[in-house]
Amino acid sequence: MTSKFVKICQLEDIIPGTGVCALVGGEQVAIFRPTKAEEVFAISNTDPFFQSNVLSRGLTVEHKGELWVASPLKKQRFNLTTGVCMEDEQFNVKAYKTRVTKGAVEISA
Repeated sequence: MTSKFVKICQLEDIIPGTGVCALVGGEQVAIFRPTKAEEVFAISNTDPFFQSNVLSRGLTVEHKGELWVASPLKKQRFNLTTGVCMEDEQFNVKAYKTRVTKGAVEISA
């Protein structure tokens, strides 16, 4: 089965080094553009430790060659590719496939 991608916004709408939140299939998704490159990452926006929709406001960091976001609440880190929680894998979040097509950010629904 192929993934259905949904257009979210234009890449230029996301400032490099930041994250934004979008509603995809009824779920809040945190979308990150860590650099000026045409590359984005998406994970659930919900911090599983506090059930708060805040991950899109977290800080992106690099650790051992991988990109993570640190929750703005207690700073637990979530892998931007896999959704794995560095501090406690019982609290992983959903990761979404992403792509940039002709300058548009798309997320798998």
